[in-house]
Amino acid sequence: METIVEEHRWNGQGRVNGLKKDWAIRGFHVLLLIAIIFGVEGARLAWLQLGLGNWQTASGSLRQNALLQRSDELLLDSGRGQFFDRYGRAITGIAVQALAAFPDNGMSRGAEEDVVLLAASLGVKARRLEDWLSELRVPEAWRETGSGRVMDLTQTQIRAVERTKLLGVAVVPLLNRYPDGLSPLHAIGYISQHPEQVRLAYAKRLDEQQMKETDPIGGAGLEKSMDRLLQGVAPTKAMQVTNAERLPLGGLGLRLKVPNNPHFPVKVNTTLDLDAQLAVEGVLRKYGIHKGAAVVLDAANSDVRAMVSLPRLDPYHIRTEGTDERNHALTAAPPGSVFKTVTLAAALESGVTDWNEKFHCDGHYGKYGLKCWKEGGHGDLTLEQAYAQSCNVVFAGLAERMDPAWLQITAERMGLGRQIGWHTEKFADGKPLRLLGEEEAGSIFKDKESAKDGGVRTGTGIGQRDVRVTPLQAANMAVAILHDGHVFSPRLVKEVRYADGNLMTTLGVKSGKSKYGQIEPRTAALLREGMRAVVTEGTAERALSNAKWTLAGKSGTAELAGKEKGRNDHWFVGYGPAINRPRYAVAVLIEDQPAGASNRGATVFGAIMDALRFLEEKDPTVAAATGER
Repeated sequence: METIVEEHRWNGQGRVNGLKKDWAIRGFHVLLLIAIIFGVEGARLAWLQLGLGNWQTASGSLRQNALLQRSDELLLDSGRGQFFDRYGRAITGIAVQALAAFPDNGMSRGAEEDVVLLAASLGVKARRLEDWLSELRVPEAWRETGSGRVMDLTQTQIRAVERTKLLGVAVVPLLNRYPDGLSPLHAIGYISQHPEQVRLAYAKRLDEQQMKETDPIGGAGLEKSMDRLLQGVAPTKAMQVTNAERLPLGGLGLRLKVPNNPHFPVKVNTTLDLDAQLAVEGVLRKYGIHKGAAVVLDAANSDVRAMVSLPRLDPYHIRTEGTDERNHALTAAPPGSVFKTVTLAAALESGVTDWNEKFHCDGHYGKYGLKCWKEGGHGDLTLEQAYAQSCNVVFAGLAERMDPAWLQITAERMGLGRQIGWHTEKFADGKPLRLLGEEEAGSIFKDKESAKDGGVRTGTGIGQRDVRVTPLQAANMAVAILHDGHVFSPRLVKEVRYADGNLMTTLGVKSGKSKYGQIEPRTAALLREGMRAVVTEGTAERALSNAKWTLAGKSGTAELAGKEKGRNDHWFVGYGPAINRPRYAVAVLIEDQPAGASNRGATVFGAIMDALRFLEEKDPTVAAATGER
């Protein structure tokens, strides 16, 4: 018995020890399973956070559900750099109080009378507002009818939004890229979607998912040429938090997502003067100019003070009827008699004439079918008088006397026949930059062979045939004449600053000297005499007799060929005041005028100069700032 009992005791103790061992193993397995589960979930969460997950569930991918559960987002500010005029006034990026609406995802917006109330405050029918709200698939802001701009709500409209308390409808601060009250400027340009350009220019940012192919980039003007500097680091967004079924989560309301970077967006300070810009626009509107351009340059250094192009630019509706995204101030056109300024300089410097030579014009040149614009001719006249009266016979003869190379080289010395706008091969980021990328070079002769033909040369001498000049080049030529032949490269941007005000880089005044050098100071002085004579006794005497400033310049009428035959372009290029210190050089181009119509170029030029003088009298600091280098 004792032996049996001991055996039983031994067997019981063994069982107890075995059970303890089994429970320890099982516990270890449980803990191991829990660790594995947490590890898998942690890895899966990290996978999703890195943007790599696409694990499918019954309601779609986990990543998509996470995004849906987080928010619907409305872009308030893309983070793109902004433009300012020379006095720090904003040209782009004006803040407005906007009506924002988020998708309702099948939920009721609220009472019908609230929709009616809000629609009435917006000045639209309730049905239009209802349709807009019901059709939303992504968050949007309410836009003005026709313009495409986001509406800036009045205080009355804001109170109406707050009173109605419609689901997913709120007032948010939003930046209008191109503000109301200021015509969009061709010089600034526009932004639009260009997927193919994004792929070419921003491949690295696409690969790093910092940019999408559908993101808007610069399509023209400074928006395009400076796009790489204007790209922001992060946008500002308004977010409505939703659940996985995209239903708004109660009580969370709207949240703002704001980037925390003191350096961006950058601020581009241009040379433009918004007062001058608006003044020039007003003059062109007053005289019913629908197609053409006007350029105002600082006479001290060729800084662009104003640049107006017509037809107008609509950055929200590119290529719509009545608009034109092309900048006509940078588009080369036949200059007509304005080019006689070059012919005169070339004739003087080549030695084929001098200031004292006398000429006779009977109205006909005698060959090539060329005749003078004045019926019966001008009779006997000096070289200065021939320029002041814009005699075709005299200038055709001067052109035929010269080797054509003189016309070509002199034009280039004076900043024509080549891109003249500010540019550098190495900007702050180490890459080339041309501020006015759309600027056309223009031309003097079609080719060297055609230049040998006497008929071509005489036509060129009076600004016809293949001669093409931009209004920017023409105004810059006037500045060069004021500086004894020294040519500048017109500047449109002075500096770029970070958002906190610290300087990124400056764009200094640059010379636009030709590889052929420049015209002689003596030649420039004679050109100034001739341009003054145009106003005192020549073709612009009547139009500018009552000008508030003493003025000088040259008019031109260009006969158009091809499909535009029977139509003319009217020009005037000049500066003022002509006595003491000149302030501005101005080029006016009025395009597509009926043949035989009186040239209004000088009249419009005079009105622009009067408007500029009025601005100086209104604010003496403007006059003091003129001549800044």
